[in-house]
Amino acid sequence: MTPEEHQRAATDLLKAEASGHQIDLLSLRYPNMTMDDAYAIQGEIYAQKRAAGCNVIGWKIGLTSKAMQNALGIDIPDSGILFDHMLFQSGEDVPAGRFIQPRIEAEIAFLMKDTLSGNDIGREDVLAATEAVAPALEILDTRILRKDPATGQSRNVLDTISDNAANAGVVLGTERFAPTSLDLRWIGAIVSRNNEVEETGLGAGVLNDPVESVVWLARRMAAYGQKIEAGHIILAGSFIRPIECPPGSQISADFGDFGSVEISFS
Repeated sequence: MTPEEHQRAATDLLKAEASGHQIDLLSLRYPNMTMDDAYAIQGEIYAQKRAAGCNVIGWKIGLTSKAMQNALGIDIPDSGILFDHMLFQSGEDVPAGRFIQPRIEAEIAFLMKDTLSGNDIGREDVLAATEAVAPALEILDTRILRKDPATGQSRNVLDTISDNAANAGVVLGTERFAPTSLDLRWIGAIVSRNNEVEETGLGAGVLNDPVESVVWLARRMAAYGQKIEAGHIILAGSFIRPIECPPGSQISADFGDFGSVEISFS
C-alpha cells in the first residue's frame, strides 16, 4: 500500500465512526496489505484525530489469549490507541447511537507514572513504572464490516489493527492497587449482562501474566519509534470473550476484592 492509500483508509474509518455506517473489509480492498500497512493506517488515524484536537491517554493490547490468537491464525497480540473522548467512568450510561456494534471485555488497567521505552524492557521495568493497577472494561466497536456480504469473508487481524484494534472506549473502576501487591494472574472477574452471568476469567489468560502483556507493548512500540508515556492508561488485554451490548444492556464486572466496574447502553 502507498502512503496515500493509508491516509484514504484512515479517513474512511473515521467517517464510519462519525456516521455509524461501516466500510467494506480493507483486506479485500487491498489484498496485498501487510501488518505494517495496518499499523500505518492506525498511525494515520492517530494523526487525523490529533489534528482534530484529540489527546492520547494510553494504549490497549488485544488478542492476548491463545483462544483468540488461534481463531485468527496469528501468534502475537495487537495494539491500539486510547484517546480522551473514549474515557468513561464506572456507572455511566452510553448514549444511544454512540457506537455501531458495541461489545465489552474485562481487563486489568495499568496506570503509568513513568515513561517506558526500549526493546529491552522487562517485567521489573513495567512494575517500577506503574503507579497502580485497576479494574477496567474495554468497549469494542467495529467501523469495518465483520463479514463481507458478497464473499462471506470475515474481517481478519489486518482489518482489526487498521480499525485501531477495534477500540472504542475504556471504563475505569475506582479502586487502585500497587502493582506489586497482588499476583495479577489470579485477578479474575464475573461479568454479567442484565444480571445474567455471561463470562468469567482470570488474568493468567493474558499472555500468562498481564505484566508480560505490557512488556510486549513497550517492545512493540519501540520498534515503531513510540513509547509509553507517564500518565498513560494501558489496557493489558481481555481475559474473557467479547460480550455483545445491544441497546438496553447493563454490564457489571465483579472483580471480587479487586473492585467492580459498571456501564450501561441506552
